[in-house]
Amino acid sequence: MECKCPIETTLSLIGGKWKLIILKELLKEPVRYGLLIKKIPNISAKVLTQQLKEMEKDGLIIRNVYAEVPARVEYGLSEMGISMLTILREIRKWGIEKAAQQLPVKCFYCKQCEPFND
Repeated sequence: MECKCPIETTLSLIGGKWKLIILKELLKEPVRYGLLIKKIPNISAKVLTQQLKEMEKDGLIIRNVYAEVPARVEYGLSEMGISMLTILREIRKWGIEKAAQQLPVKCFYCKQCEPFND
């Protein structure tokens, strides 16, 4: 197996438009698919499904299927996904401190960021 740059490896796991947003939505607790699609209104069902499958395959999230009728499926962070909290915290900090110098950035404290508060 060929060794890769650690930055490239990390970006291959969380790169793209939606993966970090999905991680952010799963920070507090496991979430059902229907609620995820409501919390991320601009994502299509097809893309959300694809991203969830990739993230599960990569070990970032866990898909729990409950033996109920109708079946209930929840997505939550794996231990590896939880370890991404440090990255998300730094992205938020950078967004508030640096991006806000050139772009309109405001933290509305949606309570999704609670785990980021030091």
